[in-house]
Amino acid sequence: MRFKMILEYIKNNDNYNTVRQVVTGKFNISYSLLLKLKKNNKILLNGTSTYLDKEIFNGDSITINIDFEEDNSNIVPTKMDLSILYEDEYLLIIDKPAGIPVHPSIIHFEDSLSNGVKDYFDTINLHKKIRPVNRLDRNTSGIVIFAKNEYIHDMLSKQMQNKQFKKEYIAICEGIFDKKQNTINAPIARKADSIIERCVSPNGDVAITHYSVLKEFCKNNEAFSEVLVNLETGRTHQIRVHMAYIWHPIVGDSLYGNESDLITRQALHAYKVEFIHPITSKKLEIQSELPADIQNLIS
Repeated sequence: MRFKMILEYIKNNDNYNTVRQVVTGKFNISYSLLLKLKKNNKILLNGTSTYLDKEIFNGDSITINIDFEEDNSNIVPTKMDLSILYEDEYLLIIDKPAGIPVHPSIIHFEDSLSNGVKDYFDTINLHKKIRPVNRLDRNTSGIVIFAKNEYIHDMLSKQMQNKQFKKEYIAICEGIFDKKQNTINAPIARKADSIIERCVSPNGDVAITHYSVLKEFCKNNEAFSEVLVNLETGRTHQIRVHMAYIWHPIVGDSLYGNESDLITRQALHAYKVEFIHPITSKKLEIQSELPADIQNLIS
Protein backbone atom coordinates (compact mmCIF):
# COMPACT_ATOMS: atom_id res chain seq x y z
CA MET A 1 0.00 0.00 0.00
CA ARG A 2 1.42 3.37 -1.01
CA PHE A 3 -0.07 6.65 0.17
CA LYS A 4 0.33 9.87 -1.79
CA MET A 5 -0.51 13.34 -0.55
CA ILE A 6 -0.82 16.28 -2.91
CA LEU A 7 -2.05 19.76 -2.02
CA GLU A 8 -3.65 21.66 -4.89
CA TYR A 9 -4.63 25.30 -5.33
CA ILE A 10 -6.05 27.38 -8.18
CA LYS A 11 -5.96 31.17 -7.88
CA ASN A 12 -9.40 32.74 -8.11
CA ASN A 13 -9.62 36.40 -7.11
CA ASP A 14 -8.11 35.87 -3.65
CA ASN A 15 -5.39 37.66 -1.68
CA TYR A 16 -2.54 35.23 -2.40
CA ASN A 17 -0.22 36.89 -4.92
CA THR A 18 2.92 34.73 -4.86
CA VAL A 19 3.76 31.06 -4.62
CA ARG A 20 5.23 31.63 -1.15
CA GLN A 21 2.01 33.21 0.12
CA VAL A 22 0.01 30.17 -0.98
CA VAL A 23 2.45 27.66 0.50
CA THR A 24 2.90 29.36 3.88
CA GLY A 25 -0.38 31.27 4.13
CA LYS A 26 -3.09 29.04 2.73
CA PHE A 27 -1.48 25.68 3.58
CA ASN A 28 0.44 26.77 6.71
CA ILE A 29 3.53 24.83 5.69
CA SER A 30 6.37 25.23 8.17
CA TYR A 31 9.71 26.73 7.23
CA SER A 32 11.60 23.46 7.72
CA LEU A 33 9.18 21.53 5.49
CA LEU A 34 9.22 24.35 2.94
CA LEU A 35 12.98 23.97 2.56
CA LYS A 36 12.65 20.22 1.98
CA LEU A 37 9.87 20.67 -0.57
CA LYS A 38 11.87 23.27 -2.45
CA LYS A 39 15.05 21.15 -2.38
CA ASN A 40 13.15 18.16 -3.81
CA ASN A 41 11.31 20.23 -6.46
CA LYS A 42 7.93 19.32 -4.99
CA ILE A 43 6.31 22.75 -5.53
CA LEU A 44 4.99 23.20 -9.07
CA LEU A 45 3.35 26.20 -10.74
CA ASN A 46 1.23 25.11 -13.71
CA GLY A 47 3.10 21.81 -13.70
CA THR A 48 6.59 23.33 -13.72
CA SER A 49 9.15 23.81 -10.96
CA THR A 50 9.09 27.39 -9.75
CA TYR A 51 10.61 29.83 -7.29
CA LEU A 52 8.78 30.93 -4.16
CA ASP A 53 8.47 34.64 -4.91
CA LYS A 54 7.00 34.03 -8.36
CA GLU A 55 3.89 36.18 -8.91
CA ILE A 56 0.68 34.29 -9.64
CA PHE A 57 -2.47 35.25 -11.53
CA ASN A 58 -6.07 34.06 -11.78
CA GLY A 59 -6.23 30.55 -13.21
CA ASP A 60 -2.69 29.63 -12.15
CA SER A 61 -2.46 26.28 -10.38
CA ILE A 62 -0.01 25.31 -7.65
CA THR A 63 0.66 21.67 -6.80
CA ILE A 64 2.57 20.64 -3.68
CA ASN A 65 3.65 17.01 -3.44
CA ILE A 66 4.02 16.34 0.29
CA ASP A 67 4.73 12.69 -0.31
CA PHE A 68 8.41 11.92 -0.77
CA GLU A 69 10.68 9.18 0.51
CA GLU A 70 12.49 9.67 3.80
CA ASP A 71 15.31 7.78 5.46
CA ASN A 72 14.07 6.02 8.58
CA SER A 73 16.92 3.62 9.21
CA ASN A 74 17.54 4.82 12.78
CA ILE A 75 14.52 2.89 14.12
CA VAL A 76 14.66 -0.90 14.13
CA PRO A 77 11.44 -2.60 12.93
CA THR A 78 9.96 -4.92 15.55
CA LYS A 79 6.92 -7.10 14.98
CA MET A 80 4.12 -6.11 17.39
CA ASP A 81 0.43 -6.80 17.72
CA LEU A 82 -0.72 -3.20 17.34
CA SER A 83 -4.21 -2.22 18.45
CA ILE A 84 -5.22 0.25 15.72
CA LEU A 85 -8.10 2.54 16.65
CA TYR A 86 -8.11 4.57 13.42
CA GLU A 87 -6.14 4.79 10.20
CA ASP A 88 -6.33 6.71 6.95
CA GLU A 89 -3.83 8.03 4.41
CA TYR A 90 -2.61 10.64 6.88
CA LEU A 91 -2.93 9.27 10.42
CA LEU A 92 -2.36 6.11 12.42
CA ILE A 93 -3.93 6.08 15.90
CA ILE A 94 -2.94 3.30 18.27
CA ASP A 95 -4.13 2.10 21.66
CA LYS A 96 -0.84 1.75 23.56
CA PRO A 97 -0.66 -0.80 26.37
CA ALA A 98 1.11 0.07 29.61
CA GLY A 99 4.74 -0.98 29.89
CA ILE A 100 5.79 0.10 26.39
CA PRO A 101 7.52 3.45 25.78
CA VAL A 102 6.50 5.52 22.77
CA HIS A 103 10.07 6.34 21.70
CA PRO A 104 13.09 4.03 21.47
CA SER A 105 15.99 4.65 23.84
CA ILE A 106 19.24 3.00 24.90
CA ILE A 107 17.40 0.59 27.19
CA HIS A 108 14.36 0.24 24.90
CA PHE A 109 16.13 0.18 21.55
CA GLU A 110 13.88 -2.42 19.90
CA ASP A 111 10.72 -2.66 22.05
CA SER A 112 9.14 0.79 21.86
CA LEU A 113 5.84 1.53 20.17
CA SER A 114 7.75 3.36 17.44
CA ASN A 115 9.59 0.12 16.63
CA GLY A 116 6.25 -1.59 16.15
CA VAL A 117 4.96 1.23 13.95
CA LYS A 118 8.16 1.09 11.87
CA ASP A 119 7.54 -2.61 11.22
CA TYR A 120 3.92 -1.89 10.32
CA PHE A 121 4.92 0.89 7.93
CA ASP A 122 7.41 -1.47 6.28
CA THR A 123 4.65 -4.03 5.69
CA ILE A 124 2.51 -1.43 3.87
CA ASN A 125 5.51 -0.07 1.98
CA LEU A 126 5.35 3.33 3.64
CA HIS A 127 8.87 4.74 3.83
CA LYS A 128 8.42 7.56 6.29
CA LYS A 129 9.89 8.79 9.53
CA ILE A 130 8.03 7.75 12.66
CA ARG A 131 6.26 10.86 13.94
CA PRO A 132 4.30 10.53 17.20
CA VAL A 133 2.09 13.57 17.64
CA ASN A 134 1.54 13.05 21.37
CA ARG A 135 3.52 11.23 24.05
CA LEU A 136 2.59 8.97 26.92
CA ASP A 137 4.75 7.75 29.80
CA ARG A 138 5.84 4.13 29.53
CA ASN A 139 3.40 2.95 32.19
CA THR A 140 0.48 5.08 30.99
CA SER A 141 -1.88 3.34 28.58
CA GLY A 142 -4.07 4.78 25.86
CA ILE A 143 -4.19 6.77 22.66
CA VAL A 144 -1.06 7.65 20.69
CA ILE A 145 -1.32 9.41 17.32
CA PHE A 146 1.25 8.98 14.55
CA ALA A 147 1.35 11.35 11.57
CA LYS A 148 2.26 9.78 8.24
CA ASN A 149 4.12 12.84 7.00
CA GLU A 150 5.69 16.02 8.30
CA TYR A 151 2.86 18.26 7.12
CA ILE A 152 0.20 16.36 9.11
CA HIS A 153 2.47 16.35 12.16
CA ASP A 154 2.98 20.12 11.89
CA MET A 155 -0.74 20.80 11.50
CA LEU A 156 -1.70 18.73 14.55
CA SER A 157 1.11 20.26 16.60
CA LYS A 158 -0.27 23.71 15.76
CA GLN A 159 -3.71 22.60 16.94
CA MET A 160 -2.14 21.60 20.26
CA GLN A 161 -0.37 24.94 20.55
CA ASN A 162 -3.62 26.78 19.76
CA LYS A 163 -5.58 24.67 22.27
CA GLN A 164 -7.77 23.18 19.54
CA PHE A 165 -6.71 19.65 20.42
CA LYS A 166 -8.60 18.03 23.29
CA LYS A 167 -7.01 15.25 25.35
CA GLU A 168 -8.90 13.47 28.12
CA TYR A 169 -7.60 10.91 30.60
CA ILE A 170 -9.07 8.61 33.20
CA ALA A 171 -7.08 8.55 36.45
CA ILE A 172 -7.74 6.51 39.57
CA CYS A 173 -6.59 8.61 42.52
CA GLU A 174 -6.15 8.03 46.21
CA GLY A 175 -8.78 9.44 48.56
CA ILE A 176 -12.00 11.44 48.22
CA PHE A 177 -11.82 14.89 46.64
CA ASP A 178 -13.32 17.85 48.52
CA LYS A 179 -13.85 19.66 45.20
CA LYS A 180 -15.54 17.33 42.75
CA GLN A 181 -14.70 19.57 39.81
CA ASN A 182 -11.80 21.98 39.67
CA THR A 183 -8.88 23.42 37.74
CA ILE A 184 -5.28 23.04 38.89
CA ASN A 185 -3.13 25.93 37.67
CA ALA A 186 0.35 25.23 39.00
CA PRO A 187 3.61 25.61 37.02
CA ILE A 188 5.79 22.53 36.61
CA ALA A 189 9.59 22.33 36.49
CA ARG A 190 12.20 19.60 36.57
CA LYS A 191 13.15 18.69 40.13
CA ALA A 192 16.61 19.99 40.91
CA ASP A 193 18.16 16.68 41.96
CA SER A 194 16.54 14.47 39.30
CA ILE A 195 16.62 14.02 35.53
CA ILE A 196 13.21 12.32 35.58
CA GLU A 197 11.07 13.74 38.36
CA ARG A 198 9.07 16.94 38.02
CA CYS A 199 7.55 19.20 40.67
CA VAL A 200 5.33 22.23 41.09
CA SER A 201 7.57 25.30 41.11
CA PRO A 202 7.03 29.06 40.71
CA ASN A 203 9.88 28.96 38.19
CA GLY A 204 8.27 26.24 36.10
CA ASP A 205 6.30 26.26 32.86
CA VAL A 206 2.59 27.05 32.86
CA ALA A 207 0.60 23.87 33.51
CA ILE A 208 -3.22 23.73 33.64
CA THR A 209 -5.24 20.62 34.44
CA HIS A 210 -9.04 20.39 34.61
CA TYR A 211 -10.65 17.49 36.43
CA SER A 212 -14.08 16.09 37.34
CA VAL A 213 -14.73 13.24 39.76
CA LEU A 214 -16.73 10.49 38.06
CA LYS A 215 -16.97 7.91 40.82
CA GLU A 216 -15.93 7.28 44.41
CA PHE A 217 -15.38 3.79 45.76
CA CYS A 218 -13.65 1.73 48.42
CA LYS A 219 -11.39 -1.26 48.00
CA ASN A 220 -9.43 -3.09 50.69
CA ASN A 221 -10.76 -0.52 53.19
CA GLU A 222 -9.23 2.34 51.21
CA ALA A 223 -11.06 5.18 49.47
CA PHE A 224 -10.44 6.00 45.80
CA SER A 225 -11.78 8.34 43.13
CA GLU A 226 -12.17 7.79 39.41
CA VAL A 227 -11.37 11.12 37.79
CA LEU A 228 -11.81 12.50 34.28
CA VAL A 229 -8.87 14.77 33.45
CA ASN A 230 -8.66 17.30 30.65
CA LEU A 231 -5.26 18.79 29.84
CA GLU A 232 -5.02 22.40 28.73
CA THR A 233 -1.23 22.15 28.58
CA GLY A 234 0.99 19.13 28.05
CA ARG A 235 3.92 19.16 30.46
CA THR A 236 5.89 16.03 31.24
CA HIS A 237 4.15 14.02 34.00
CA GLN A 238 1.60 16.84 34.31
CA ILE A 239 -1.36 14.82 35.59
CA ARG A 240 0.81 12.77 37.94
CA VAL A 241 2.48 15.88 39.39
CA HIS A 242 -0.75 17.83 39.76
CA MET A 243 -2.68 15.01 41.43
CA ALA A 244 0.13 14.48 43.91
CA TYR A 245 0.28 18.26 44.48
CA ILE A 246 -3.34 18.31 45.69
CA TRP A 247 -2.72 15.23 47.88
CA HIS A 248 -4.53 12.75 45.64
CA PRO A 249 -1.72 10.88 43.88
CA ILE A 250 -2.59 8.39 41.16
CA VAL A 251 -2.89 4.85 42.47
CA GLY A 252 0.26 2.84 41.79
CA ASP A 253 2.41 5.85 40.95
CA SER A 254 5.64 4.95 42.71
CA LEU A 255 7.39 8.15 41.59
CA TYR A 256 4.89 10.71 42.89
CA GLY A 257 2.86 8.61 45.31
CA ASN A 258 2.93 5.04 46.51
CA GLU A 259 3.19 1.57 45.08
CA SER A 260 -0.05 -0.40 45.27
CA ASP A 261 -1.06 -4.02 45.70
CA LEU A 262 -4.07 -3.29 43.47
CA ILE A 263 -2.20 -2.40 40.26
CA THR A 264 1.39 -2.71 39.09
CA ARG A 265 1.65 0.71 37.42
CA GLN A 266 0.11 4.18 37.67
CA ALA A 267 -3.64 3.91 37.03
CA LEU A 268 -3.69 6.47 34.22
CA HIS A 269 -5.23 5.99 30.79
CA ALA A 270 -5.35 8.34 27.78
CA TYR A 271 -9.02 7.83 27.12
CA LYS A 272 -10.11 10.26 24.39
CA VAL A 273 -8.80 12.74 21.82
CA GLU A 274 -10.72 15.29 19.76
CA PHE A 275 -9.20 17.37 16.97
CA ILE A 276 -9.88 18.73 13.51
CA HIS A 277 -8.64 16.45 10.75
CA PRO A 278 -5.94 18.46 8.91
CA ILE A 279 -7.22 17.44 5.47
CA THR A 280 -10.98 16.88 5.75
CA SER A 281 -11.49 19.69 8.32
CA LYS A 282 -13.99 17.44 10.11
CA LYS A 283 -13.91 16.86 13.86
CA LEU A 284 -12.38 13.52 14.69
CA GLU A 285 -13.15 11.92 18.07
CA ILE A 286 -11.34 8.73 19.09
CA GLN A 287 -11.94 6.79 22.31
CA SER A 288 -10.09 3.93 23.96
CA GLU A 289 -11.62 1.46 26.40
CA LEU A 290 -10.15 1.20 29.87
CA PRO A 291 -7.63 -1.66 30.02
CA ALA A 292 -8.33 -4.71 32.17
CA ASP A 293 -6.06 -3.72 35.07
CA ILE A 294 -7.87 -0.41 35.61
CA GLN A 295 -11.28 -2.00 35.09
CA ASN A 296 -10.40 -4.56 37.77
CA LEU A 297 -9.33 -1.75 40.09
CA ILE A 298 -12.64 0.12 39.88
CA SER A 299 -14.94 -2.93 39.80
